[in-house]
Amino acid sequence: MRTATAAGLLAALLAAGLPASAEKADREKEIVVNADKLTADDATKTSTFSGNVVVTQGTMRMTAAKVTVHEDAEHHKYYVASGNPVTFRQKLDNSEEWVEGYAQRAEFDDRNDMLRLYDDARVKRDRNEITGNFISYDMRRELAEVTGAPPGSSAPGSRVKAVILPPKAAAQGAKPPAGAAPELKTDAGKTE
Repeated sequence: MRTATAAGLLAALLAAGLPASAEKADREKEIVVNADKLTADDATKTSTFSGNVVVTQGTMRMTAAKVTVHEDAEHHKYYVASGNPVTFRQKLDNSEEWVEGYAQRAEFDDRNDMLRLYDDARVKRDRNEITGNFISYDMRRELAEVTGAPPGSSAPGSRVKAVILPPKAAAQGAKPPAGAAPELKTDAGKTE
């Protein structure tokens, strides 16, 4: 399989798995946050939820050890979640499928509609999965980036991994045959 086709499949998997294709009705529902502790600083417009944090909004559910929310002067919010790991799960729009994600840290900037997952990041839809040290998704441009090393660095041997089932196998729930992984170009420029 050509690298361009594999990149297209990667982008499609991420696009289908990240909030752009999430249940649209969720955005109109209330956000409920449960935590052991809340510290709110009106002067800096920052709220910090800590201890067994669970955030729900419609079908979306996120868990973290700590979530910090900062609001700017125009009421845009910047969220940082940290945990061991941060997890999220959400139903896809017009589908019975769910997407799951995991990372040590997650950041969301609602001004720019940018989601970033750091450290052991993984996004999973059914048995399709993308893993890397860093996953970002620009919801406005529908642009995904997955790297094996932290942003701004290039660790030797750092790799990304994509597991993409062929449409027929995914529909039948069958496992892909051994060695049937598509050729992918990684951030290190190597092919698999």
